[in-house]
Amino acid sequence: MTLCLFDEAGKEERIELTELDAHCWHTYLPDVGPGTSYGFRAHGRWAPDEGLWHNDAKLLLDPYARRIDGQVEWDPSCFAYQFDAPDEAERTDSAPHVPRSVVTSPWFDWGHDRPPDIAMHESLIYELHVKGFTALHPDLDPRVRGTYAGLADPIIVDHLQRLGVTAVELQPVHAFVHDDHLVSKGLRNYWGYNSIGFFAPHGEYAAGPDPVAEFKHMVRSLHEAGIEVILDVVYNHTAEGNHLGPTLSMRGLDNGEYYRLEDERRYYRDYTGTGNTLDMRHPHTLQLVMDSLRYWVEEMHVDGFRFDLASALARGLHEVDRLGPFFDLIQQDPVVSGIKLIAEPWDIGEGGYQVGNFPPMWSEWNGRYRDTVRDYWRGEPATIAEFASRFTGSSDLYAGDSSPGSSVNFVTAHDGFTMADLVSFNEKHNEANLEDSRDGESHNRSWNCGAEGPTDDPEILTLRRRQVRNMLTTLLLSQGVPMLLAGDEMGRSQQGNNNAYCQDNELSWLDWSLCDTNGDLVDFVAGLSRLRAEHPVFRRRRWFSGSEPGELGDIEWYRPDGSPMEDSDWDAGFAKALGVMLNGQSMRDPDPRGNPVHDGTYLVLFNAHHGSTRWTLPELPGATGFERILDTRSSSVGDGRPLRSSRLVLAPRSVVVLEVTW
Repeated sequence: MTLCLFDEAGKEERIELTELDAHCWHTYLPDVGPGTSYGFRAHGRWAPDEGLWHNDAKLLLDPYARRIDGQVEWDPSCFAYQFDAPDEAERTDSAPHVPRSVVTSPWFDWGHDRPPDIAMHESLIYELHVKGFTALHPDLDPRVRGTYAGLADPIIVDHLQRLGVTAVELQPVHAFVHDDHLVSKGLRNYWGYNSIGFFAPHGEYAAGPDPVAEFKHMVRSLHEAGIEVILDVVYNHTAEGNHLGPTLSMRGLDNGEYYRLEDERRYYRDYTGTGNTLDMRHPHTLQLVMDSLRYWVEEMHVDGFRFDLASALARGLHEVDRLGPFFDLIQQDPVVSGIKLIAEPWDIGEGGYQVGNFPPMWSEWNGRYRDTVRDYWRGEPATIAEFASRFTGSSDLYAGDSSPGSSVNFVTAHDGFTMADLVSFNEKHNEANLEDSRDGESHNRSWNCGAEGPTDDPEILTLRRRQVRNMLTTLLLSQGVPMLLAGDEMGRSQQGNNNAYCQDNELSWLDWSLCDTNGDLVDFVAGLSRLRAEHPVFRRRRWFSGSEPGELGDIEWYRPDGSPMEDSDWDAGFAKALGVMLNGQSMRDPDPRGNPVHDGTYLVLFNAHHGSTRWTLPELPGATGFERILDTRSSSVGDGRPLRSSRLVLAPRSVVVLEVTW
C-alpha cells in the first residue's frame, strides 16, 4: 500500500506503508496537517474473474476521508480495466482526473450547542435539497445560495419556523459523484444518491473553502432555532457501480470485502439498481458504516438518519433479515441507538418491500400511507377502511412494541411528483432526462382534475387547489410523523417530471416567488402546523384504545347520518365520505413529566366524492355545539366560527374540521 501526498502545485510524494495490524495499513507522519491532500495506491493481484481489481496506477480515496476535494473528470484512466480488453489492466495514472482526500482539523467552536431532542411524535419533518432549496432565493447573498451557509441564513430559518418545521431531512450530503453517462449528456446527479465518501460533506454545497466547518455552522444555526438535522444516507452502494464502473476507492482497496459479489466474482450482486451493494455481513464494512454514523452524530452533531433502500442493509445470504448484524449493532450502540432512525423500507431485490417490518425504535417511510391517501382523494373505490388505518397511525403495520411515531407519513417526496404536479398530471413527463421517459414511476396514483398540465380553466384550477389542501390537511392531522416535501407549501411544480434526479437546474430548484403567488397556501400550511402543534390529540404518543360500551372513547368513526360506523360500512366499495371524532379528554398519554394530557375534542369530516354530502352531526354527551376550525374550500385555519345547526353540507372533495364545544 502506498500513501500519496500532494502539495499545492499537485506534485505527488509517495510513501510506502510498512505497518499492518488487524488488516489495516498505517503510518505516522507528524508534519502532515490540515489541508494536506492525499490518496492511496494499492498493490496486489489483478484478477477480475476472482474479484481482484488491484491496480497501483489508480489513485484511491480514503474511505474514512473527512473531506474530499474535486470531482471525477471522466477519462479512461478512471477505470481499472481497458475498454477494448476488459481482462487487461489500464495502466494510465488516474490522479489528474479523480478527487482527493484532504486532512481536516477537528476543532470547531460549538458554543452551547445542544440537540433539540424533539420527540418523534411531535416532529414535523421537511425534506429538502441543500442546493435546490436556496439556489434561487432572491434575498440571499448570491455567494451563499445553494450552500450549507445559505441554509443557515436567518431568512431561510425564519421560513422553516413559520411552517413549524422541527427537523430538516437533507437529501444526500455525503460526498458523491456525477455519473459518466449523465455528464456526457450535459446532465448531473442532482439528488446525490451516488456516494463515494461516508464521512465527507459534499464539497459543491460549500460557499467557502472548508465544507466541514460550514456544515457544522449550519447545524449549530438550525439547532439554535430548535430545528433538528436528519441526513438521508446511502450506505447500500457506492458510485463505483458494477464491473464496468470506475475504480475510485473501495473496489481498488479490497473489492471482495466491501462489496457483495456473485458466485462469478467479477460481477456484483445488485439489490439497489445502481450496480453494486455493500456487504453488510463483513465486519470491516459494518465497522465503516458504524464509524461513519457515530462521526456524524458526535463530531457533526446531526440528530438522525434516513437510510436509503434500508432493506439492502438487512440482507443476509439473500433474504432480508430484520435481526441481522446491522440492526444488532445499531441496537447496542450507545450513540446511534439514541437518535432518530428512519428506514426507507424497501429495495429492488426479491422480498425487499418491508414496510412495517423494521425493529422497534425505528421509524419508516410509510409507502402505504402515500398510496392510500393518493387513492382516496382521487376517488378510487373501496379505500375508506385503509384510509382510516393510515389516518390513525397505521397500527395494523406498526402495532406491538411500536407507536404512531413509527410511521413517517408522506404524500410526496423527492422521488415522484410534487404536490402541485400530483393534481395536474395523469402521466409523467420526463423528456428532459433524455431517457425517452422510460425512467420514473408510471403508476403515480395522480389525477389531473380534468386537464393535463397547465391550464387557465378556473374550475380546474379551483379544484386543484382544494385537492392540494385536502391532502395537506390529511397529512398534517394524521397520527404519526408528517413529512412535507420542500416547496409543496408554495405550489412548486416540476412540470410533470417525476424523476428529476439529473435536473440540477430551475426545474428542480425552488422558485421563491411562489411564496407571494401562492401566499395563501403557505399560510394554510403554517396554520395546519400550528393546529397540530397546539393540540396533542393530532399527535398522540400512543395508539388509540377505542371505547367501552356506554362511554365516549378516545376515537369514534361516523357515517354522514351521524351514526357510528358499523362493520358493513367499511366494506362498502362506493363509500367515499366518513367522519372521525378525536376525543382529547380521554387521552391516556402522559406528558414528559408524567402528568395527564388533556385537549379539545375534534370532529374531522372527509368527503372524496365528486358531489356534496349532507351530514347530520353526531350527538355527543355533554356537547353544546361545534365550531368550524377548517374547511378546505378556503385557505383559512382556526377561525372558530360556531355552527348554527347540527346539519352540514360538505362540498365535493373537501375536508371540514370542527371543534366540539362543551
